[in-house]
Amino acid sequence: MAAALTARLRAGVPSLAGAAVATAGLAALLAGCATPGELRDNGVTARVTPPTVPQPLWPDLAAAPSPTSSGRATEPPPQPVPDVTAPGQDLTALDLRTLLAKDPGVTADERRALDGCPGCELRSPEFRDLTGDGRPELVTAVGTATAAVLHVYTLTGDRVLPVLRVQVLKGFSAKTVGSDLWVDEPTSVSAQTRSHYGWDGVRLSLLEQKLEGIGPIPGPAQGSTDPAVTSSATPGAPPDPARPSVRPTAVPVPPGRTVAPGNGTGGAGTVPRTATPVPAPPARPTSAPEAKP
Repeated sequence: MAAALTARLRAGVPSLAGAAVATAGLAALLAGCATPGELRDNGVTARVTPPTVPQPLWPDLAAAPSPTSSGRATEPPPQPVPDVTAPGQDLTALDLRTLLAKDPGVTADERRALDGCPGCELRSPEFRDLTGDGRPELVTAVGTATAAVLHVYTLTGDRVLPVLRVQVLKGFSAKTVGSDLWVDEPTSVSAQTRSHYGWDGVRLSLLEQKLEGIGPIPGPAQGSTDPAVTSSATPGAPPDPARPSVRPTAVPVPPGRTVAPGNGTGGAGTVPRTATPVPAPPARPTSAPEAKP
C-alpha cells in the first residue's frame, strides 16, 4: 500500500509543476495587459526643480522710468509740413529734397548736408507701412558731418506729417518687423544700441531701448596699451625675460657674415633674433721660431 501511495505522489509531481508554470504565465499576461489609467509603480520619481526667477537687489529703491515716460505724451501732435501736398495722396510721388527743405524741423546742419559737404549724405527714401493702415510711410535719413537724423513721414489726406525725427549715430542701420521700426546704432566696437519704435496712434514712439553686445570685448592683444603685451624695448637695452617683446628684435651680425636683403629687421648689419649666429673659426696657433744654438 505504501508503494502504491508513493507511485501516485510521483505521478502527481509533473502536474503540480505544470500548474505552477501556467499560473506564472497567466500573471505575467495580466500584468502586461493592465487596464488603461490604472495606477502603476514606476519607481522613485525624479526630483522637480522649480524654475529660477529674478531676485532684485535693493528692491526698496525706485525703478528707473521707462523710455516711453519721457514726456512724449505731453508734446503737441505733429503738424503738417507747410506748403507740401502729396499728389494723389501718394508719398512716393513727392520730391524728397523739397520735402526736407520745407520741413521746419530739419536742422541747420541737415540743410548744409543737403547742399553738400564732406562726409554728408542723403539716404534714398524707403516706403514701409509703420502705422498699420495698409499704406506706406516714407523713411529717410540725413547724414551730417558728425551724426545722422532719421525722419519718418506719413499722410493725413494729402498733407504730410513728420511722425518721427530722431538723431542717431553715423553708420546706423534700420529694419522693419511687421509695422514696427528697429534702429541699431554702433555704440562701440563690441556693442550696439537697439531702439524699438511703434505707432501709438499719433506718432512713432520709443517702446524699448537696450545695449547689446555684438562681439568680443577687445583684449590687451587687440590694441591695448598694457606694457606687458606691447613692444617697449629700448634700442641697445637687453631684453627682459620676464616681459617678452611681441616684435622681433635684432642682434649684431658676427664678423664676416652678411645679411640678405628683405630679412624683415629693417636695417643693415642685423639679423632676426631667431637666426643662430655662426661662430667664427678658432684662430690657428702659430709655432714660435726655433732658437739657434
